[in-house]
Amino acid sequence: MEEIHEECGVFGIFCNRIQDVAISVYYGLYALQHRGQESCGICVNDDGYFRFYKQAGLVGDIFTPEALQKLGRGNMAVGHVRYATTGSGDARNAQPIVVNHKKGKMALAHNGNLTNTSVLRSALESRGAIFHSTGDSEVIAYQITKERLKSPSIEAAIERAMLRLRGAYSLVILSATKMIAVRDPNAFRPLCFGKRKDGAYVVASESCALDAVGAEFIRDLDAGEILVFEQSGVRSIRTHCKKRAATPCIFEYIYFARPDSVLDGVSVHEARKRAGKILAQTYPVAADIVIGVPDSGLDAAVGYAEASGIPLDVGFIKNKYIGRTFISPSAERRSDGVKIKLNVVKNVVEGKRVVLIDDSIVRGTTSGRIVKLLKDAGAREVHLRISAPPFLFPCYFGTDIDSQEHLIACKYSVEEIAKLLSADSLGYLPLQRIEEMLGKKRPFSVCKACFCGKYPLRVAKDTGKNRFEQKLGQFDDLKEE
Repeated sequence: MEEIHEECGVFGIFCNRIQDVAISVYYGLYALQHRGQESCGICVNDDGYFRFYKQAGLVGDIFTPEALQKLGRGNMAVGHVRYATTGSGDARNAQPIVVNHKKGKMALAHNGNLTNTSVLRSALESRGAIFHSTGDSEVIAYQITKERLKSPSIEAAIERAMLRLRGAYSLVILSATKMIAVRDPNAFRPLCFGKRKDGAYVVASESCALDAVGAEFIRDLDAGEILVFEQSGVRSIRTHCKKRAATPCIFEYIYFARPDSVLDGVSVHEARKRAGKILAQTYPVAADIVIGVPDSGLDAAVGYAEASGIPLDVGFIKNKYIGRTFISPSAERRSDGVKIKLNVVKNVVEGKRVVLIDDSIVRGTTSGRIVKLLKDAGAREVHLRISAPPFLFPCYFGTDIDSQEHLIACKYSVEEIAKLLSADSLGYLPLQRIEEMLGKKRPFSVCKACFCGKYPLRVAKDTGKNRFEQKLGQFDDLKEE
């Protein structure tokens, strides 16, 4: 995996009594840290009084015991870990977004990416809205707040706001008395909920976060569903359900989600194993060992080894103490950076023909360095197998690929890429077989537009990640879809 980043993770908890909800959110965010490592935040609702803290950095660094103590106790809370797909990754774009408005307070955490942000932001600014961040999540918060002024309830305002929102959004929202979970009509990004033995309801991007706080999984939210958690129980609002075909992002299964999560009924670990088996069937090769690139290639490597009969082994040791705060080396020392993050187990690969499994190739730079590490350690041959098709198109729904400019597969053939990476052979997961990785019982299709260019929604031209970091007067394409 290289140059593709996670999106965001959201987590919420609703209790019938005051308790240490911030601790539960802390554990939940720790379980979702893989989805975003730029910033994090928690907002606690103490019977209508909001206390929040958010900052750039990792969960364990930002939420010290002192910070958690200051958040205090409450009956509900929401948390967020972020990787920026719209707007920069600094503290001003950290979430949850907390809003005070005429009819009360709201805290919002968002995973996904809107495709009509420029249109909505321009319309809101023309009516006097002042934005403090450069992300699309504040646009969602403003749109809901705008609808709240003429709606009888927060959930009615969300229902109305969804008529204007386009793109990917899984949301957890707090009002003074309710927690609300929302999944967009295409269900691009995952969102599920469960219940603890103490009666608390928990909402999270992935089921692994439910496990982290002792909550039993109930189900995934349906596409377009709004779930309202309040003292009287849980209500489902289905006004926007079945308006569009559900198209969850295939890259959640290939890379984003944790292997121990289950998304929309599909085990992520099993999906990746099936991808490895498909690779073994499609691109067999005479080799001595199969190894996976930690951590994203490990599950597919298991599948490849099982299907091929080639022994699986540990070829790399990953330095688990390096996160996104690691200081990137200068251009001439980048190979040293790869060595610090990954170290080859020399006696495993020396003199061997190696099948190397990874989840994707973007620019090709990191993949080339990993192949070189193996050959420098004495590997006789390196056969690279990728558990995804080639990236050929931008993603507008939350994956950090906003142009074709740096995609190596747009410039070179498979054979040319193999040569550039010094690999002895290269094989990608065939596009026509990609949905096989999800198994036979899957009741939905998937979005695979980054591989084939067929988008489930129309998208605007002005979708660059940092478009709101530009100078005034540089926006265009502000027509509504």
